[in-house]
Amino acid sequence: MKNIFRLVLLAAVVALGVWLWLVLFPSPEKMIRKRLVQLAQDVSFSSNDGNLARLMGAQSVAGFFSTNIEVNIDVPGRVQHDFMGRDEITQAALASRSAVSGLHVKFPDVSVTLARDKQSATAEVTLVATVSGEGDAIVQELKFTFQKMDGQWLITRVETIRTLS
Repeated sequence: MKNIFRLVLLAAVVALGVWLWLVLFPSPEKMIRKRLVQLAQDVSFSSNDGNLARLMGAQSVAGFFSTNIEVNIDVPGRVQHDFMGRDEITQAALASRSAVSGLHVKFPDVSVTLARDKQSATAEVTLVATVSGEGDAIVQELKFTFQKMDGQWLITRVETIRTLS
């Protein structure tokens, strides 16, 4: 009986150790997915947000990107957007908050591919954006390129994935 108790206790300690390891040291794929969820939350805003909240939200968006970020997004039926650098990202985030009353962004489908060196990765995502006052959501396939810099996964490039229409 004593041996069974010790065996169960050992299994519980090992399971707790594995769980603790996974919580404290998540996989790169999990970290990238978490960053994308946070990015979508920070890009989103509602009409109830005050000016200070909108400013802070726009500035927080830039923190997800490297200093030499390149963004090339071409949404069919809308304007093509090209940005270079964090400052342009911040300006675009501020402009979007002035142009529309609300925006809800989510990435429901994310596929992360880690490079062999485990210091870079790509994430192919489906962007679903709903603009307040517009009936149809904007759906677009995007490719994010990530680089691990100073222990943090930063986006170095965003581009539209061209699909057949």
